[in-house]
Amino acid sequence: MIFGLSLLDVAVIVIYIAVIVYLGLRAKKMVHSSGDYFMGGRKGNRWMMIANGFGGATHTDQAIGVAGATYEIGLGGIWYQWMYLFATPFFWLLGPIYRRVRYVTTGDFFEERYGSKHGVAYSIMGLLYFVMDIGLILKGTGTALESVTHGALSSTLIIIFITLFFLAYSVLGGLVSALIVNVVQGFFILILSFLLIPFAIEAGGGITAIKANLPEHMFSFIAPNEATLFFIFMVVINGLVGVVVQPHHMALGGAGKSEKSCRSGWTYGTFTKRIATLGWAFVGVLAAALYPGLLSNQRESAFGIMVANLLPSGLLGLMVAAMIAAILAVLHNYMVGGSAIITRNIYKKYLVKNLDVGSELKVARLSSILLVIGGVVIALIIPSVIEGLKIVWHFTAFFGIGFWMAIIWRRANRYGLWASLAVTTLSTLYTGKYFSFGLGWATEYQIALYIPLGFLAMIIVSLLTRSEPERNLDKFYTLLHTPVGEEYKLKEKGIDMVFEGESVSEATDKNESLEENGHSLLLVDLLSLHKTFSFKRYRADLVGFGWAVIFVLAIFALGLITANIG
Repeated sequence: MIFGLSLLDVAVIVIYIAVIVYLGLRAKKMVHSSGDYFMGGRKGNRWMMIANGFGGATHTDQAIGVAGATYEIGLGGIWYQWMYLFATPFFWLLGPIYRRVRYVTTGDFFEERYGSKHGVAYSIMGLLYFVMDIGLILKGTGTALESVTHGALSSTLIIIFITLFFLAYSVLGGLVSALIVNVVQGFFILILSFLLIPFAIEAGGGITAIKANLPEHMFSFIAPNEATLFFIFMVVINGLVGVVVQPHHMALGGAGKSEKSCRSGWTYGTFTKRIATLGWAFVGVLAAALYPGLLSNQRESAFGIMVANLLPSGLLGLMVAAMIAAILAVLHNYMVGGSAIITRNIYKKYLVKNLDVGSELKVARLSSILLVIGGVVIALIIPSVIEGLKIVWHFTAFFGIGFWMAIIWRRANRYGLWASLAVTTLSTLYTGKYFSFGLGWATEYQIALYIPLGFLAMIIVSLLTRSEPERNLDKFYTLLHTPVGEEYKLKEKGIDMVFEGESVSEATDKNESLEENGHSLLLVDLLSLHKTFSFKRYRADLVGFGWAVIFVLAIFALGLITANIG
């Protein structure tokens, strides 16, 4: 035995580590510029983008947090991740927006649309998001693996080891290595999600016996407390508003070579995660039957306890490899996205404006390391994955209001966004439990207040103040109205692209206008649809969104059917 693991388990883990390091180092040869490092050269095909969409959005702390919540309150705990289930069809509509603006970071988006100060403000938020989420990821995984090794390895040592391993293969390859490695990582994440379930059912004497030992609400998707119907409704709305500015989504939605690869990757990679989340939820409920008695502050150890007690030698090592894989995939995207913000939106903007290609890559790689170190610090001090997750929900929604208004409403301006950010932040601080003067409202009631206040402040102040410069607006919306593959139109108009990368047109006829033949964007034209709408013009949006809605209903039905077995 080594650190509570058999030699077979250790061998499986070592083989996994060797394969990932090899693939990551091999990808270094494909990185020649910061555009390659940050956006993979926009070379992602459909399957690479789906794998990256799945791996880049899925991590072990989510499985641990959901399993911990469902351990205590039943299947209703799934909404800590399923809050984005009903938002997923919108990813089909949003994917081409991220791709058409040809930006590298969401900081670029806010700077180009609202001005440089908002670019900096978003960049600070984006870095806080990355550091906080990296900390949550490492915290959850460290806690679980400490349980797996029966305490032979402390969570602190595990966090440090995972960080060193991750940096060894990822820093050199950037997003290029993420696109390649995440194809492998996705396989391991699926193992993580479902491997425990058959062993748990057998240990509990079958699903009927397990259900007999648990309260009925444990198999309901609406909990009697914590995840109530009102909570679910509000976090779904908050998720839709805030998901657009999660800073790694510029790469998840914009690193493909075509608009279809970007749409498919983000949408169906995320749908794969929604299915995997069902596995995490049932693991928590099964743990409640097999290992009752954990206190609320211990519930996030339920996943690790199941792994340590149920899996045989060999499969235990496979699960540990899967738990590591599920965080490496997303850490990779976070690290690259964070280094892009530091390099492009802060270092080049305010410190050294004229960097050659080699120097820019060095800054990118160094900032990647610093970002991960910041996450390690958070991991060592944050008390709970779920409590950290709620903090992330708030500040992404604050900026999400500005993103949605930017693409839908031309009149939205920087003053309206400042007002919106101020109102949402102050109302959250006043109603929350972060300071002694706070009212101590539950998260769902805070959301019900700051979302409408934020939109109202944005609209009212934008109408009362001067609009953004017409030249800037014309450039921004021209980008949104120029499909991938028609970059020549931008060049003819003298419009610079932040990073063009590789592009593949979806035109069947070189002389056809893509916008007029199915590739106009509903969200961009939302306020003028009464003048422009036709099925032919918006065919790609409408058909893809329709299929995505069907997938949502199918996944939800799968959950209901599974919950009623036995």
